Formats: sequence, C-alpha cells, structure tokens
Amino acid sequence: MLTINSRICLVLVMIGAMVMGCGEAGATITRLTVGTPGADPYSPMSGTDRVQLTTRTQAGGTTEGDAPGLYGGTRREATCDPAKLVEFLRTHPDKAKAWAGVHGIAPGEIPGFVGRLTPVLLRTDTLVTNHGFRDGRPTSSPAVLQAGMGVLVNGYGFPVVKCNCGNPLTQPDKKISTGNAKYTGQSWPRFSKGKVTKIKPREPAKGAVPVFVLVEPEGTVGFNRPRATLGASDGPPMAAPETEVPGDPSTSPDGSTGPDGSTGPDGSTGPDGSTGPDDSTYPGQPTGEPGTEVSPTTEPGIPVTPSAEYPEQEPEPEPTGQISAPTDEPEPPVSS
Repeated sequence: MLTINSRICLVLVMIGAMVMGCGEAGATITRLTVGTPGADPYSPMSGTDRVQLTTRTQAGGTTEGDAPGLYGGTRREATCDPAKLVEFLRTHPDKAKAWAGVHGIAPGEIPGFVGRLTPVLLRTDTLVTNHGFRDGRPTSSPAVLQAGMGVLVNGYGFPVVKCNCGNPLTQPDKKISTGNAKYTGQSWPRFSKGKVTKIKPREPAKGAVPVFVLVEPEGTVGFNRPRATLGASDGPPMAAPETEVPGDPSTSPDGSTGPDGSTGPDGSTGPDGSTGPDDSTYPGQPTGEPGTEVSPTTEPGIPVTPSAEYPEQEPEPEPTGQISAPTDEPEPPVSS
C-alpha cells in the first residue's frame, strides 16, 4: 500500500502533468521568414514583405488587434495585391474551395471576404495557424510569422491572409505555450520565444475597427489607414503612438552565437530560445542581402463592386474576380 507521503507525491506528479498538458509543452511551431512563401503555398507572390523594419517595443504576450502601432505599413502603398489573390483562386477552384473552407465561407464569397481586408505589415513575430495546400489537400499547423511580413487583417484586427503565399490564417490553439514549444524552420536574428506575440481580435461587441493606426517601417512616423482600403485613403503623417518609441537600433547581422544561447540564422536556439542580440531593427535576413528592402507593391487600383458576403445579405455573383466593397460590420474571425 502507498504511504501518505507517496500518495502526496503521486498527486503532485499528476497535477504537474495536467499543468504541462494545458500548456501544450510538446507543440511544434514552424518559423516562417520574410521574403519566402514557406511550405505548401497557395499562390506565391513577391514584393509583399519588408526586410528592414523597426519592430514593436512591446513584443510577446497577447495584444488586441486594434492596438495603435501593432501593425506597420508604408503610407499610400499596399503590401498585398488582393485582386491577384482573388483571380488566382477563381481560376483554381480546388484551392478556392479549401481556402474558403478555412474561413467558413463559400468559394463565391471570396471576393467579398477579401474586399473587407486591410493590408499591413507585422511589427512583431506573431503566432498563427497557417493553412497550406499540398497534393490536392489542405494542411494546417502552428507557425510564427516574422516581423516585417505582409498580411491582410480582418475588421477585428486579426491576420487572416499571409500575403507572400496567399495562405489563409486563423487564430492559434489557445493551449499552445510559446515558451514551452519546440521551434523548427529557419531562424532569424533576435528571435526569442518570449517575444512571440499572440494577437487577440477586437471584441465583436465593439464593432469593426474603423481605422488602423499604422507605423512606418523606420518606427517614428505613424498614419491612419481606414479599414478595407489599400493605401490611397491613408491619412497624413503623424507622430507614432507613444507606446511605439523605437528601441536601440544597433544590430548584429552576423547572428553569431553568444554565451546566453543566442544564435544566428542557422536555426538553433539556446535555453531561452533567443537568436541574437536584443534590438528592434531588422538589418537583413537569411533570405536576402543585409539591408535589402523587399519593396511593397503600390496601390493596385482594384475595381470595387457592391457584393455581399454574409448570411443576412443576398449574395451577388462575382464572375470577374473583382473585389467587393466592404460593409460596416464584418463577421468575427474564425478560430482554429
């Protein structure tokens, strides 16, 4: 028979196992770098990411999608070409069906759905569920997207499309612990488990975000971008939000390994999960020459036609692949 002390120890072990299970200690997260589409892309696209970018000073933890300065961008320029994505999916019905299924819509509703999105740049390494397409079948896995990557966010401020490959994105599993997880894939300077950010969509009760407060890549200038616009309606330059004061711009492009376990671009990490010196500017990445900027696309001038995406409205046919005009209230994001 077990003694009292043995029973106590057994209970403590069981409790510890339950806590570890809640944190998904065994989760594996794939790192996806700027400038590369990654595995299982729907439709690879170039010019959507920004290699040199001043990252957000407040990184890690959970941040609401409507936080001023959470996202970046270049004033009067769009980092994505939504019309190109819509046209690609229109001509690839198998992929369109899988893509639409991720977001809980019908393939015919894709133009209206995409027309409600806003192009921005990530300013923090961000945890998502990445949905790909391989061998005629959809795939999905947790991923961390590197700061500087172009994404399309929905009306509640959550990234729902990865621009350099067209992959749909959804919220990560709430059980995943970024600190306990195992990371695979190419690393980048200053990657740290503790600075991976989870984005929480704006509360639906507040309604859709009317205007996103973005920050230019250098980190000192802000501007307003109305929801579901592509740059032509951006507001004038203004001071960046007070919470977004840039950190130390000094960098160490070689990514050399230090005594703290930080590493360079070979992907290995030390005990703390960091990969290089702690600064806020990305001087260059393993996917390009140091200091090289991946130029965003300019305003694509997409024709806008009225259409409906949601059940309470009557949908209109979208035979041309044109993007539909947004309404005031997009649906909440689909959780993974």
